[in-house]
This record gives sequence, structure tokens and C-alpha cells, in this order.
Amino acid sequence: MPKSKILIADDNLPNVELLEAYLAEMDCEIAVAADGQETLDKVAEFQPDLVLLDIMMPKLSGFEVCKALKKDPATKQIMILMVTALDEPGDIERALAAGCNDFLSKPINKFALLIRVKNMLELRHVVDELEQLKRYIDGVEDSLGPKH
Repeated sequence: MPKSKILIADDNLPNVELLEAYLAEMDCEIAVAADGQETLDKVAEFQPDLVLLDIMMPKLSGFEVCKALKKDPATKQIMILMVTALDEPGDIERALAAGCNDFLSKPINKFALLIRVKNMLELRHVVDELEQLKRYIDGVEDSLGPKH
């Protein structure tokens, strides 16, 4: 499996440091963004496989960031794990409606975080392999010419 890239998007430095410490045992590259707009900019630059996305951030909320990423064909395959202190059923529903792939409430349980991150990264890489295979098959079919 290729080395995974994770973007931590949270405006609270202690939360970022905790997530970085929890993820230290994983073989992955980590980048950090401190607000919603910086998150979108970092996604374009860093091209992460997974975004750990806080909901309550300056400039753009996690809900807005998630909607923007899932709407864009270039970023819609990025896995998004909402990590937030909000844990009301309505917040979870809003996060899922925005397009997030999973939801984790603070305070973060290290084991739950690592299992979710591992599963989401594996799924992301399987989807990437499937897309590559689909492109290959399409290319082979195109090279064979029109079907009779």
C-alpha cells in the first residue's frame, strides 16, 4: 500500500498535537490546517487520502469544507472523518448530509481513531485501485476498436 497522506484540520493546537501523537505509530505523511479556507488550500496542495476535519473552525465550518470537497470531482474520493466536540444527533446527521464518511466525537479514543483511520485509508486505496483498473479496461476496450 502506498504511503498515506492525512490532513488534520483543526483550529485548536492541543487537539492537533494529540491527533499527531496518536497517528505517530502509523506510517503516513501528515499536514495541518488551522481553518476552513486553509483546509481547502492544503487539500489542493497536499492531496491527502484522508482529512480529519473539525466542524467548528474559523472562516469555513467543517460542514462547508466537507460539502466543497465532496462536490468537486477532483476531491470527492478523499475520505473525511469528522472529529468534533459536537455529538448531538442533529450534528451527526448534518455531517453525514455534508458527505463525511465517518464521525468521531471528542474526547478522542485513540483505539477508535486508529481503527477508523486504518479502515478508511484501506478503503481509499481499494477505491483508487478500482479506478485504475477501470481506466485500464476502458483503454483496452478503446484499443480494440468499435464493438460488433
